[in-house]
Amino acid sequence: MSIVVDFKNVSTVGLETSPVAVALAGLRANEARYFMNKYNHAFTIVPASESQETLDYVNRILKEERDIEFTARPLETSRFQVENIKYAYVIYEDSLVVNVMYTVDNPKKRAVGFKLSEGMEVPKELEGKFKFARQKSKLAGTIRGSFFVIKGEY
Repeated sequence: MSIVVDFKNVSTVGLETSPVAVALAGLRANEARYFMNKYNHAFTIVPASESQETLDYVNRILKEERDIEFTARPLETSRFQVENIKYAYVIYEDSLVVNVMYTVDNPKKRAVGFKLSEGMEVPKELEGKFKFARQKSKLAGTIRGSFFVIKGEY
């Protein structure tokens, strides 16, 4: 069952088991606001238990590109295409958000992004491998993010 993320009335529904559910809900709402403002696209999420195909897709890219396998429990996913870009998101219980941005017609514009909500430490799987930049958000407080460019075809 998919749910449209409301960025005006931020809710922790689906994220209650996260130790930083409020910050994670703000981060999720921040993504929803971005897609609505940039593409007029409603950001919808699906429980991870109902979206194995998306989990497999993101996990395959992480494993094949950088040998990364997260131990945190995935809570939700999202997968959609706007214009010529395919997106896949996994929201983890520990408040990490992983997104795959895969431009259909430009192999040079494909990347995996990592976003950490406020109060979250860098996961051990990413420690020392990435530098994280900080960004302020009205919805999510301070977001820390990093990324890597995808080299393969997925």
